[in-house]
Amino acid sequence: MRHRCKVPLLGKPADQRKALLRALTTELIRNGKITTTKTRAKAVRNEAERMITLAKEGTLSARRRAMGYIYDKQLVHALFEQVPDRYSERNGGYTRILRTVPRRGDNAEMAIIELV
Repeated sequence: MRHRCKVPLLGKPADQRKALLRALTTELIRNGKITTTKTRAKAVRNEAERMITLAKEGTLSARRRAMGYIYDKQLVHALFEQVPDRYSERNGGYTRILRTVPRRGDNAEMAIIELV
């Protein structure tokens, strides 16, 4: 039974799932756009929007929380410099998920997740 279980498990144990989401979030922030499966894109959306919200907050505590999650220290500094200007008038919805063609090998639904 998985009633009311909101966390997408992604078919992985908890430690691997957290590492995957951290890596995908780091790459999304670094590149602005990544291609992955639709389910992973929906899971990454929550984490990426949480990091952008921390950057908009801009406090030392928020910076330390972001440093604990994102793998690249320089990327966190760049994020905290650019985000307040870019997303100051937005109250959420910092990412966009676009569905693409299914993956060739296993017909998995693919998607592009990008920063708006």
